[in-house]
Amino acid sequence: MTTLSKGANLPVPASSVSVVLGWRPGPGVPDVDASALLLAAGGRVRSDGDFVFYNQPVHARGAVRHRGKRPGADTLEVNLAALESDVARVVLCASADGGTFGQVPGLHLRLLDASSGAEIVRFDMSAGPETAFVSGELYRRAGIWKFRAVGQGYASGLAGLATDFGITVDDEPPARTAPAAAPAPAAPPVRAAAPAPAAQPAPRPAVAPFTAPVPPVPSSAGAAVRMTKGEERLPADMRGRLSLRKQQVAVSLDKNGAAGVTARVVLVLDASGSMAALYTRGTVASVVERMAAVAAQLDDDGEVQAWTFASNPARLPDLVIGDLPEWIRLHVRVGQMSLFGRRKPARGLLPGQIDMREVGFQNEEQKVIAEVRAYVRAHPVAVPTLVLFFSDGGVHRDAEIERELREAAEEPVFWQFVGLGRSGFGVLERFDTMTGRRVDNVGFFAVDDIDRLSDAELYDRLLSEFPSWLRDARRAGILR
Repeated sequence: MTTLSKGANLPVPASSVSVVLGWRPGPGVPDVDASALLLAAGGRVRSDGDFVFYNQPVHARGAVRHRGKRPGADTLEVNLAALESDVARVVLCASADGGTFGQVPGLHLRLLDASSGAEIVRFDMSAGPETAFVSGELYRRAGIWKFRAVGQGYASGLAGLATDFGITVDDEPPARTAPAAAPAPAAPPVRAAAPAPAAQPAPRPAVAPFTAPVPPVPSSAGAAVRMTKGEERLPADMRGRLSLRKQQVAVSLDKNGAAGVTARVVLVLDASGSMAALYTRGTVASVVERMAAVAAQLDDDGEVQAWTFASNPARLPDLVIGDLPEWIRLHVRVGQMSLFGRRKPARGLLPGQIDMREVGFQNEEQKVIAEVRAYVRAHPVAVPTLVLFFSDGGVHRDAEIERELREAAEEPVFWQFVGLGRSGFGVLERFDTMTGRRVDNVGFFAVDDIDRLSDAELYDRLLSEFPSWLRDARRAGILR
């Protein structure tokens, strides 16, 4: 049996390994969990999807899996041959629940050949007051995978450890039992720099939603504005913004020969971990308010069906225009959001709120696309459906997304994707040139900072392809 001391390393003679974190269980011994972080050459994760642990047990590419635990052992499996070329290290971590690692006897790590089960190496560890631990790491050196025994503790817990490597960690929001006070005006947004390593994430201050200035709307003979039920219940300032924005939506439609068109509007909001800053600074709340104007102008009942998604999709309560302030307060990614809260019962959830821990943190667009398609099929209407889909990228399920959207080309639905930021958007960026569909049913554009995009430009870009799809879909018999 090969053993290593702290800091030592050796080559890994297997293409796939099992990493078994072991200890001696017993009365008073904390529960222990194994996890893994996939790091790029700069020593940070590429996205929050690069964290594999009990709440996110499989990496997006399937190369790293949390296999689960038995008494005294928790196992990860790492397929080294299947890791992407830009993954430089896999950091093997652990967390203690209900105590410190100094209270965990017999703590050790075993590296096994996943195919044969043969032990490659064993590393025995000792610890003190830490509640999180880096036991070891798998790393590339000159094209060869090696293992290093690390044995470094973190008193700040798993959240502090993950933050050091670039994971976005949200604080759980406090329970809300009364309507929020009117927000103070927010300062213009500033693009955040990459977070500096910290022992523990600092609490985020509450930030009022940023609202882009609403410029005067140009007149257009065909730009008739609809009145929407419930508008009169909105606060005066929001009612004024909605009115001007509806006019701008009408102008944008008229420019493209679609004046007076009616459509069902569906809203989809990315809630993956990398979106945290956009929620915190109020960008997503502002997006919802701006999209409400699209629905108010297009949708005959002014109601919006809405979904949020990350690892899993979740249907939100319908957005009714008259309830816009409360809907934003209650349903824009609130109602339990904690990366590490698996053992905590839901608390403070109000009726209709989603337990965001069930939504998860990873990008799985294909799941919510499939769920929206199923809803449209089950609830047919006499008008087309426009899906407004917002994501900050990290798209990786290209084959599954392409399959869903190719099949959806025969359905009375246009999918308008909006990329927030500069992350990779995968197959969504290629649909405009993708052949094999009777009609082009997908639109896509990305914007670095949507808060700074005027309403005129936003609606022009948002509605530029929808009218041409309407014409093509009617000619193809997809729309009646």
